[in-house]
Amino acid sequence: MSYFLHQRSLHNILSNPNPTSPNDSPTDPPKSTSIFSKTTLLLLLSLLVILGVFAPWIGTPQSLFTASRSSQSRWKDYTLAEAAANVAKNGTVIVCAVSQPYLPFLNNWLISIVRQRRHEQVLVIAEDYATLYEVNGKWPGHAVLVPPAPDAQTAHKFGSQGFFNFTSRRPRHLLQILELGYNVMYNDVDMVWLADPFSYLQGKHDVYFTDDMAAVKPLNHSHDLPPPGKKGRTYICSCMIYLRPSSGAKLVLKKWIEELQAQPWSRAKKSNDQPAFNWALNKTAGQVDLYLLPQAAFPTGGLYFKNQTWVQETKGMHAIIHNNYITGFDKKIKRFHDFGLWLVDEHAKESPLGR
Repeated sequence: MSYFLHQRSLHNILSNPNPTSPNDSPTDPPKSTSIFSKTTLLLLLSLLVILGVFAPWIGTPQSLFTASRSSQSRWKDYTLAEAAANVAKNGTVIVCAVSQPYLPFLNNWLISIVRQRRHEQVLVIAEDYATLYEVNGKWPGHAVLVPPAPDAQTAHKFGSQGFFNFTSRRPRHLLQILELGYNVMYNDVDMVWLADPFSYLQGKHDVYFTDDMAAVKPLNHSHDLPPPGKKGRTYICSCMIYLRPSSGAKLVLKKWIEELQAQPWSRAKKSNDQPAFNWALNKTAGQVDLYLLPQAAFPTGGLYFKNQTWVQETKGMHAIIHNNYITGFDKKIKRFHDFGLWLVDEHAKESPLGR
């Protein structure tokens, strides 16, 4: 009998989640003395099921984070020698130097190189860690940072001290690659390839370069270093250079570094790397085998974008177009758009970096 009464008592408790005590009067409101309502029980059961299923995976977010940290550490310790060996084809590396603001231009330049099937030779020298991790995250092994990294926030404005600090590192990077025994082609990323430029690298000269003047040259112009201009030096562009690992090419780069040190940036004289490159060429011309590339294949932006008569006359001869003679990201992008050379918007899938 006591067992039966115990069952009835238990049944009443379970069937009534808010039972009244013997001392409660019928007119008193019911008291919430139990925490086990039907809804609570269901929630607890659901939680137990979820924990049972997903408990083995609780450590996954932490392991993913650890893997990401490990990957970043790997690229932080990645050396120029390792990177060059990874990308070099036939002893040649194609190099650019990029900070984060220039990533859209890098992508645009890469698409044009993919079309010439030369992209696997590309090495991006990242000038900040954000660029290093961004590029290697999507295209492993194709970016390297040579410390110390300059201030990425000030490196992109032409004429600024940050821009000078950024560009003045260029000859050191190139010299290191030559010392490793590779041929190296350097490009600024505000360029677009329309054809494979390597077919124009004739002979076995030490240094190949392009004229930065907009004046039209005859198609059979001389490949010697042009005569100096009004400032006593030539006007060669430092944005497209090809060098062989010869003593002559190394001499030019060492002289370029010396000239940059002799002409540092100041507010009065907002230097960039190009005048120093020209002085280096002028001062080593008798000791080094220099080669001026054909203007029709490597026109300056002041010619290609401003002389459409010449463009039509030389149609089919253009290899690399340089979007210079204009400053500002937006202006450069608009000009590329206007001439059908901004490839990122419609052809991003062709780039190893994607969008």
